Amino acid sequence: MSESGPGLSGGGLFGGGLFGGLFGRGGAAVDDHAWLQAMLDTEAALARALERAGLVSAGAGAAVSALAVAGRFDANEIGRQATLTGNPVPALVRELSAAVPPEARDAVHRGATSQDIIDTAAMLLARRGIQAIEADLAVAAGRAAALAQEHEATVMAGRTLLQQAVPVTFGLIAAGWLVAIDDAMAGLARVAADRLAVQFGGAAGTLASLGEAGPAVAVLLAEELGLQAPVLPWHTDRGRIVELAAALAGVGAALGKVARDVTLLAQTEIGEVSEGGPGGGTRRVGPPGEHRRGGSSAMPHKRNPVASVLVLGCTKRVPGLLATLAAASEQELQRAAGAWHAEWETLSDLLRLTGSAAAWSADLLGGLTVDAARMRANLDAAGGWPLSEHVAAVLAPAIGRLAAHDLIAAAAHSAEAGTSLTDALLADPLAARALAAAGIGRTQLEAAVDPAGYLGASAEFVRSALAAHRQRKGDQISER
Repeated sequence: MSESGPGLSGGGLFGGGLFGGLFGRGGAAVDDHAWLQAMLDTEAALARALERAGLVSAGAGAAVSALAVAGRFDANEIGRQATLTGNPVPALVRELSAAVPPEARDAVHRGATSQDIIDTAAMLLARRGIQAIEADLAVAAGRAAALAQEHEATVMAGRTLLQQAVPVTFGLIAAGWLVAIDDAMAGLARVAADRLAVQFGGAAGTLASLGEAGPAVAVLLAEELGLQAPVLPWHTDRGRIVELAAALAGVGAALGKVARDVTLLAQTEIGEVSEGGPGGGTRRVGPPGEHRRGGSSAMPHKRNPVASVLVLGCTKRVPGLLATLAAASEQELQRAAGAWHAEWETLSDLLRLTGSAAAWSADLLGGLTVDAARMRANLDAAGGWPLSEHVAAVLAPAIGRLAAHDLIAAAAHSAEAGTSLTDALLADPLAARALAAAGIGRTQLEAAVDPAGYLGASAEFVRSALAAHRQRKGDQISER
């Protein structure tokens, strides 16, 4: 059976219900239909593998595959029957077996246990989800790269502990987003390439029911599904699940950082960036007459950073899901008593929320508006004080580094609100004498508080990030 999912990159798939469009956006399909199809894909692939191994009659694999279609089965009824067995596989196997021709029934579920089917289905869902997430991350990374290049020299206030610090460039901030997203994509790619494996061990991980043919069937099953063939079954070795969860959490961390920065920079009092729709326009998500993007039910004037807020609404839940999967990784002997069951919906939620965050992030960065003039105005409003480190460096050769630091600190303490750094130093008698002795006047001080002259390696870092991004894209193309 084909394993192509219904998801569309860039937020084409919206989940149903009140919150589906908010937290189920993107192409990481993990609903009942997706799970059911993934389990059926596994059963069909197993039938084909058994046929290739000569253990079932010719044509059995095709017969099972033709009927392994989720739309033929009632997920609600299978779920009801799952309450009798603790998982949905026995009911699904019974219905699939009843549907296939009698001569092909021996190929249904032969040698497998319920965990083999669910774990392998989870790996298929993870792969499909990763592909959708990567597509949206690639869009987000491309836009971050464009912002970094466009604003390499756009000066703005750096902020530490939410207070103005030495100046940076917006290009450097966007380059930081870019590197984090690229690193998160690399983490996902490693998991997709090396850690998504079939599960096929039978009742207790020995494949005893298939005799000597068991290991060969496991390899054939992996080939049929395009997944890794593990060294041995991993029923209670959950490292693969934890690594997958950690890679998804890495995506959440990168995207949450972008969204948090945008919410802070979009505050009314700062106003250095703002959200639009894709391409920068205001986006409607419904027919005319509905609220525009960013609107408020109580305050018509508002333009809230909706995409950023929803990214954070997704990513804030990710660490808890990772913790649950990590806690569930300790499993008893040859089959877990509850911990395995705790993984199913947790992993589904993690894929869904990470996919939604990625889709919203592509939207967010695709429509981000940068106000360079406001950035410079906010920096200038600080009166040069964020450049105190640079002024201290200018004074240090004459009076020493610590003395220069203390001199500026004293001037800051005695200066009235709104006084610039230059005026405060020149008005302070002790500082004025030190400056005169060092031959430093207003001209030199004004040069020292010019933000453009104290950007350090910002431009070099931006160029390095862009070069690494281009290299990564080139490597991806060559791998294809």
